[in-house]
Amino acid sequence: MTHQFDTVIHGGTLVTAGETFKGDIAISDGKIACIAERIEGAERRIDATGRLVMPGGIEAHCHIAQESSSGVMSADDYYTGSVSAAFGGNSCFVPFAAQHRGQTIASVIETYDGRAAPNSVIDYSYHLIVSDPTPSVLADELPRAFAKGITSFKVFMTYDLMNVGDAGLLDILTVAKAHGALTMVHAENNDMVKWMNARLSAAGATAPKYHAISRPELAEEEAIHRAISLAKLVDAPLFVVHVSTRGGAAIVAREKEAGTRIFAETCPQYLAFTRSDLDRPGMEGAKFICSPPLRDRQTQEALWKHVSGGTFDSVSSDHAPYRFDETGKFLNGIDAPYPKIANGMPGIAARLPYLFSEGVLTGRITLQQFVAQSSSNAARIFGLTSKGSLMPGHDADIAIWDPELRRIVRHEDQHDAMDYTPFDGMELTGAPVTVMSRGALVVHDGELHARRGQGRFVARAPSGSGPMRGHRAPEFDAASAYGTDIRP
Repeated sequence: MTHQFDTVIHGGTLVTAGETFKGDIAISDGKIACIAERIEGAERRIDATGRLVMPGGIEAHCHIAQESSSGVMSADDYYTGSVSAAFGGNSCFVPFAAQHRGQTIASVIETYDGRAAPNSVIDYSYHLIVSDPTPSVLADELPRAFAKGITSFKVFMTYDLMNVGDAGLLDILTVAKAHGALTMVHAENNDMVKWMNARLSAAGATAPKYHAISRPELAEEEAIHRAISLAKLVDAPLFVVHVSTRGGAAIVAREKEAGTRIFAETCPQYLAFTRSDLDRPGMEGAKFICSPPLRDRQTQEALWKHVSGGTFDSVSSDHAPYRFDETGKFLNGIDAPYPKIANGMPGIAARLPYLFSEGVLTGRITLQQFVAQSSSNAARIFGLTSKGSLMPGHDADIAIWDPELRRIVRHEDQHDAMDYTPFDGMELTGAPVTVMSRGALVVHDGELHARRGQGRFVARAPSGSGPMRGHRAPEFDAASAYGTDIRP
């Protein structure tokens, strides 16, 4: 008997960023072929009765097989990182490809292609990290990367070896705008952080807990305001990553209301943990060192309101896996002062289960918001035009969730290359039980079905900034500029 479809997912509740309804999904040749109330036949039928059928998650902020500026390699390669992502409900991810000083963009892409293509079990793309915006990089190398479908990149306003400065950020924003690319920014005032570090060091305050106060809330808030001002000057879109403060979120909300082309995210760690987690016996607090740092309970409550209110376009993991040993956190010694401890927390597998349990099931966000913040918004903003939707013609990247499955988070269930998870012992309700990438099973009932290297590189379209009005600086108006054309 000849079947019309390869796979039919039947009996489930379909959830998109806009609606929830009962229906079946048919898949052919890796694409969603149709959606109907009932679909018969197919070579393979997956019963989703009592379960939620959603677009697979898109993890758009993670560090996989990436060296930090201080030379520490993240624990996860593209195999363990992608497997962990898949067990967390993701069918696609966009890690960073980091340029360090003196490197060409072409050599960076070649390096990461060699790391990703043979190993990833899910589809992937890259955000470039630009730390050395030379004239060649700006005029030739970045446009070549855009032509390959790498249409976003990240810049830093902190860390001496990564900080591009205000003038460099303006140049990068201008090039990005010309090519329809999106600039992501890590916004912290570098001099404020260095000033605090010097004073804490002089006072002998070097334990992990002092990391929490070494990067003041004002350092983030000032830098977010400055980055947005720079982007507004040239009317370029900007994505502010890992917002951790009330003030920073309020600035983003205000600018969005004004029509500025601004996007932003926060991360589960800022919703789940506080600075008190760094104040643990011995060096245990090092497990919770990340930048920006964890804040307080009042900040958590405010950030949740911004998640529910639409300030944040996504909740991303910022998965930065450094093992709790001399290869990772303690590369500079087990008693290293906090500025010498590797900076970052793992969380790629816990992101969506945490957001579902603590967001959807507590009533903080709706199912539709969950889909938007876990998948659909990232697909739109970062140009993943075939992902993030259950529409016919899109890739059959699908996650089937059991909304009642209760689990205690354990490290061994994260399927990464780490030796701990900060979410250890947390009880969460709701979990992905099946994840498909382009119609192929990746994870099903707790087992990995994908083969190493199954994932494909996804060339992305220009960023989708939607109906935002943007900002026209009067200084670029010919009349205001005395007839001089100095458009950005």
